[in-house]
Amino acid sequence: MIVASGVFYGAVMGTYSGLAENRLHQLLYSGVKVPLLLLATFLLCLPSFFVVNTVAGLREDFGQVLRAVVAAQACVTVALASLAPFTVVWYVSSTDYPSAILFNAVMFGVATAAAQVVVRRYYGPLIRRSSRHRLLLRFWFVLYAFVGIQMAWVLRPFIGDPHQPVEFFRSGAWGNAYVVLAHLIVRVTGRWDVGPMFRRWLACSVLPLALILASFYVYHVLREKHLVKAQQNHHHG
Repeated sequence: MIVASGVFYGAVMGTYSGLAENRLHQLLYSGVKVPLLLLATFLLCLPSFFVVNTVAGLREDFGQVLRAVVAAQACVTVALASLAPFTVVWYVSSTDYPSAILFNAVMFGVATAAAQVVVRRYYGPLIRRSSRHRLLLRFWFVLYAFVGIQMAWVLRPFIGDPHQPVEFFRSGAWGNAYVVLAHLIVRVTGRWDVGPMFRRWLACSVLPLALILASFYVYHVLREKHLVKAQQNHHHG
């Protein structure tokens, strides 16, 4: 699922630079690099996560933990594949390359939020066994997001600037992704011709979708806490 769905969304990402014969390589490169991004980030974060679990005294549960975080990876790619039509519509509606980068960043954020719901379902028995798993799950998401953003910068381009030749890697790959992202946001929202359109897009599509996902996530968190409390009351009774 990680490979199939990741390749599909990556290929859709690569259509921004066009479908001319000399640009088709970008679809292949982008399709390969999305699962490569997720798996490379996962493998980079896994040793640290294993050590933290061991230090916390939860090493015996790491088999279940590993299944949970792998399921989260699969959920991210499936969610991305389901969001591919929105990406196509955005590409058709906009010719601004920086805004296309930000749009795809938002799609990855939405997919990651969806994966949290799935991973919490896998983590439910672990959290009921030890509350330390809840803290380590939060640590995993912070670590994964931090490494993933930098890894995405290193592996660029995923979308493909139509004004530059098709390349698997850009020259000068290393740098601080967070500084670049901050400049990109300021650059996109500060343009008079892009800013109003970008704000309308946020108000009409991204914000409602984010609110729905946030409400869904809060509902699952509250439901899980209610079930844990009910089980504790049952045991005490």
